[in-house]
Amino acid sequence: MSEGAAVTPAKNVRVIWAIVRLATAALIAAAVIAQFTTTFTLAAEKGRDVTTTLVNFFSFFTILSNCLGAIVMLIGGLWLLTRGARKQWEPRWMSYAWISVGTYMVVTGIVYNILLRGYVLEQGATVVWANEVLHLIGPAIFLLDLIFCIARRRVGWTAMGVAVIFPIAWVMYTLLRGENVTSPVTGDPYWYPYPFLNPYLQPNGYFGVGLYVIGIAAAILAVAALAVWRTRMRRGADSPAPVVPEPSAEVAETTAAPEVAAPTAAP
Repeated sequence: MSEGAAVTPAKNVRVIWAIVRLATAALIAAAVIAQFTTTFTLAAEKGRDVTTTLVNFFSFFTILSNCLGAIVMLIGGLWLLTRGARKQWEPRWMSYAWISVGTYMVVTGIVYNILLRGYVLEQGATVVWANEVLHLIGPAIFLLDLIFCIARRRVGWTAMGVAVIFPIAWVMYTLLRGENVTSPVTGDPYWYPYPFLNPYLQPNGYFGVGLYVIGIAAAILAVAALAVWRTRMRRGADSPAPVVPEPSAEVAETTAAPEVAAPTAAP
């Protein structure tokens, strides 16, 4: 199908999924705002450092990935409603963005529900419904988007390399910053957003942290690889079913069974 061909008969699928994307963007944004408001209200009530609290809030991979997720969902939803009605494939940069951010969101859901689901936080620090949106509902919808592959163009395996750039930068930032920040909650002379990245909580210190980093990096590469492989299957949820042409009259005539002559009477 050509680059600018209209998408039929799957236009309705795109409209429906565009609405899902826009609703998801709004839900994620509402969840981030609700958690942000609660975090700062609690910090103000307890006289904590506002600047440190602000930077810490946006140092969580969950918050960063969900902020990126809301932006990608918004742009992707608007594209499906407008240019997506005329073009078969989304722009290449958008496909790369979906694979990268979708990978972050899916891995966020996996890591939270395996490693952090039972982790006890400060009383009143978490908005329950927002927590579920950021760690379960949002990641689940991104997973569906990667599977449905609506309007996603075929991308090369280099998309995996693009997907790991942000997580690597975030881990480096987190480990370098952690030793130089005083926790506004506990007063410890260090602060790490997650316990598995805190060398003071790991039995083997930075070695234990390194094992977790390697495991999560492997998960990111695995999810990104599956997302890329899905685009290379070409057919998405909005792809029209292949049309099998009917045989032409000439072919039908040549393949028809030969007529059997009626038996003649014996002389």
